[in-house]
Amino acid sequence: MPQHLWDGLMELSRQELGYAVPLVTAWGSTETSPLATDCHFQADRSGVIGVPVPGVTLKLVPNGDKTEVRVKGANVTPGYFEQPEDTAKAFDEEGFYKIGDAVKFADPDRPEAGLVFDGRVSEDFKLMSGTWVSVGTVRVKGVEHLAPVAQDIVVTGHGRNSVGYLIFPNVPACRRLAGLADEADVSTVLSHPAVRERVKAGLDALHATSKGSSTHADRALLMAAPFGGCR
Repeated sequence: MPQHLWDGLMELSRQELGYAVPLVTAWGSTETSPLATDCHFQADRSGVIGVPVPGVTLKLVPNGDKTEVRVKGANVTPGYFEQPEDTAKAFDEEGFYKIGDAVKFADPDRPEAGLVFDGRVSEDFKLMSGTWVSVGTVRVKGVEHLAPVAQDIVVTGHGRNSVGYLIFPNVPACRRLAGLADEADVSTVLSHPAVRERVKAGLDALHATSKGSSTHADRALLMAAPFGGCR
């Protein structure tokens, strides 16, 4: 969840109830049926996935400039039905399931503060400069800086000189930003100067707070319709 949504939910609950409703999370996949970690305490920010649940062991493995996490436990599938090759690829030599995610410690000096989701290991790519792009991090930062225009983002740029965004817009929010009626068609909404300027301002702000070409996008395309193959 982008940090601005986390903060907004906290603030909304304070306004309506007089206190912040606890926001907690868990992490896992279908293969871990379904959770492997749980944030059983109130984290101070979005992205904290907590600590291993009872019976689960995590293995942290250096992978480039990230830390890959692997999972073992009674809740983890023994393999894929009648797919021995895929099953063999899914587990390492110690029987840990290679889920494909990366993590980092919320506080390196306090492991009990939990782990933070750090994107997918498999989705990261290199620019022409050889610099790795942390897709999960760049995507979340993009959604935050391009609010309320961006509902979601696909990060592009594999083998190119810089990062780009395919923006899947929050069309109702864009209509309000542009001051257009509810029946205004999507193409008209996305081409409105107010929407384009908001995207430009967000990209500029992201650039100003980033340390290198791999940590921000220098171009963006507003998608008038979804296309197959994105997830």
